[in-house]
Amino acid sequence: MRFFYSLITLLLLALMALFTSCEKDATEEEFYNVAVPVVQPIEEFRAMVKISEPRAISEAGKIYTYGDYVFINDDQKGVHIIDNSDHRAPVKIKFLEIPQNTDIAVKDNMLFANSAMDLVVFDISDMNNMKEEERLKNVFPNHNSRIPAGASFVDSDNFNAETEVVVGYVMETRKIEMASGPDVWDRVSFESSGANSAGGTGTGGSLARFNIHQDFLYVVDQNHLSVFNIAGLTNPELLKTEWVGPDIETIFYIEDHLYLGSSSGMYIYSVEDPASPQYRSMFSHILGCDPVVVKDDIAYVTIRGGNACGQEWSQLDVIDVADKSNPKLLETYPMENPYGLGVKDDWLFVCDGIAGLKIYDTKNTPNLELIDHFQEINTYDVIPLEDVLLMVGDNTLYQYTYKGNEINLLSTFSLN
Repeated sequence: MRFFYSLITLLLLALMALFTSCEKDATEEEFYNVAVPVVQPIEEFRAMVKISEPRAISEAGKIYTYGDYVFINDDQKGVHIIDNSDHRAPVKIKFLEIPQNTDIAVKDNMLFANSAMDLVVFDISDMNNMKEEERLKNVFPNHNSRIPAGASFVDSDNFNAETEVVVGYVMETRKIEMASGPDVWDRVSFESSGANSAGGTGTGGSLARFNIHQDFLYVVDQNHLSVFNIAGLTNPELLKTEWVGPDIETIFYIEDHLYLGSSSGMYIYSVEDPASPQYRSMFSHILGCDPVVVKDDIAYVTIRGGNACGQEWSQLDVIDVADKSNPKLLETYPMENPYGLGVKDDWLFVCDGIAGLKIYDTKNTPNLELIDHFQEINTYDVIPLEDVLLMVGDNTLYQYTYKGNEINLLSTFSLN
C-alpha cells in the first residue's frame, strides 16, 4: 500500500511538472534591448542643410575628389571641402552641413548627396557661393533599415514616416512576453539587421555607395540598387529601384559593369544599357564587410571579419572576372583588419586598418608581392590618382607620391 501511494505521488508530481513546463513554453518572458526612435519633424530636418565655415571633423568617413578639391564625409553630419591644389599644403575651405549624409558624387559642378530619405543637389561651380539646387524627396525609403548596435529590435509604433525623421535612438531594457513555438520569430517585427574616370565626374574611394557613369547616378542602400537619370543635372529623375540582396555595402564601376560589394559576396551587373542594369552573377565569399575594386579582368575584394561584419578572420580575395557570369576565386591572402583598397597600374593599395597601408605588386597576379608597408597608422580608404595617392585614416588626410617603383609620403593634414 505504501508503494501504491508513493507511485501516485510521483505521478502527480510529474503531471504538475508537465503543466508547468507547458505553461512556460506557451509564454516566455525575457529581457531585451529595445531601440526607441528619437524623431524630428521632417520639414525642420530638411531645413538644416547649410554651408558653413571650416570646422574640426568628428568622424572621418568616405573620401571623394573633384578637380583640385577633396571632399571628406563627416559621418552623418556633412562634407568637409578641402582645397588640394597644393598637395603639400591642403586648406579647408567650407563645411557643407547635410544631416544623415554618408555619400556624394559630382558631375559637371553639381554635387549629389544623400540626406536620410532624400537626394540633394548642390551647385558647387563657385565654392564661395554654393547653393542647394534641387531635392528629390523620399527616394531612399530604406535609409534607416539597420538595427542600432546592441538592440534586439526597434519599437517604431509611435513613429510617423510621413511627418518625421528618425535622428537617433534611446535604448531601453524591457521584459517582453512572447509566445513560443517554431514560427514565433516570423511574427515579431524586426528591422533588418569605385573609381570614375569620365570627363566631368569626380573620383570616389572603394567604400562609396554612389557612382556616376555617363548621365546616370547609381546608388546602393542595404538591399537595393537605384538608378537616377542626371542628364538634366539640376533636375535628376529616379528611374528605378530594384532589390539586389542583403547587406549591400559598396559600388564600383568599370568597363560597362557595376561591381557591388556585400557582406556575403560580390554582385556583377551589366550597364551596357546604363538606364537598366542587368544582373550577371554573384560570387559568394565568407561573411564579412566587403569593398571591391577591379582592374582588367581581376577583382580585388577585402573581407573584414569581427564585430558586426561576420567571421572572426579577415582576408583579401583575388577573383577572375573575365567571364562576368562565372567569376572564379584565384587566391586568398590573410589580412588583419582591412577596409578600403585601390588599384593603379601594377600597384594594389590595401588599407588594413590598424595594420597600416599595404602596397602590393600585381604584375604576377594572382601571386601578389608585398613591396611596401606603412605601419603605425590606422587606415580607412584610398584613392589612387594620376600623380598622387590620397589616403584617409585617424581623421588625417595622407598624400603619397609615385616615384619610379617607390611610394613616398608627401604630406599629412589633420582634419581635427
